[in-house]
Amino acid sequence: MLLPTITDIREAHSRIKPYIHWTPVLSSQLLNELFNCSLFFKCENFQKVGAFKFRGATNAVLSLTPEEKRRGVVTHSSGNHAAALALAARMNGVKANIVMPENAPVVKKKAVAGYGAEITFCKPTLQAREETTRMIMEKTGATLVHPYDNFNVICGQGTASLELLDEKSDLDFVIAPVGGGGLMSGTSTSVKGINKSIRVIGAEPLNANDAFISFTSGTLTPSVNPHTIADGLLTSLSELTYSIIKNNVDEIYTAKEESIIECMLLIWERMKIIIEPSSATVLAIVRENPEVFRNKKIGLIISGGNVDFRKLPF
Repeated sequence: MLLPTITDIREAHSRIKPYIHWTPVLSSQLLNELFNCSLFFKCENFQKVGAFKFRGATNAVLSLTPEEKRRGVVTHSSGNHAAALALAARMNGVKANIVMPENAPVVKKKAVAGYGAEITFCKPTLQAREETTRMIMEKTGATLVHPYDNFNVICGQGTASLELLDEKSDLDFVIAPVGGGGLMSGTSTSVKGINKSIRVIGAEPLNANDAFISFTSGTLTPSVNPHTIADGLLTSLSELTYSIIKNNVDEIYTAKEESIIECMLLIWERMKIIIEPSSATVLAIVRENPEVFRNKKIGLIISGGNVDFRKLPF
């Protein structure tokens, strides 16, 4: 199994730089005082499509051979990866086929369609998603760009922390959310490749804590039907992301639902930026583990800001 290195992530960054936003690193005096530490938020909610996913999708599309580009790409996703791949493909003249569950949020269906992708709807089960994707691959010869179980996607996601450390090199911790593990894999590879002494922490909802269980038990354990407000973190690790996380991550902490909601509201109110619940997990674990983070300098990857305003949790 080929695991990415810091060199791969640097190469990905120079490849995707013309297409992505270099997102800002923001801080808040009030939040620093509230949590007794120095917090630096890498704001991927300001990335194209409103999430870090555009980095990985763009790197994957740009890494295709001319023949693969001609045949197009396919993925199954109901969220940010679908929109990211649709836009990355359109910007590079590549056809995108997106398999979406029929119960996906209307706002996300509209976004993907707006980026010019061809959407195929399926029943809302993993089996239906995978079977429909396989059918499209057989029919069109399209290349699968998996949301996280993909070398080039992981390298792209790692470029966010590359930029963070370019601006703030003297951090004690870098914290990123964990779902399928693409962002966490890229982040940990990037951070440890630059400075091994920075501790890399995964933030996960307590209600979808498969990565925490896998990490602490030493056995890859998928979650079964998890329910959390952090809808971007429902997926389980893959063999690839688990291997990377096992090697590079120092600790995974879990956050309670009420902490996630409270920290999401805090960031909205105090920093005047819109973040989604998945992003709030990084601050929620700081809130729940004050003794670990007191007086430390902490980089937090804000993964995205795609929220359904009709269904706010506060």
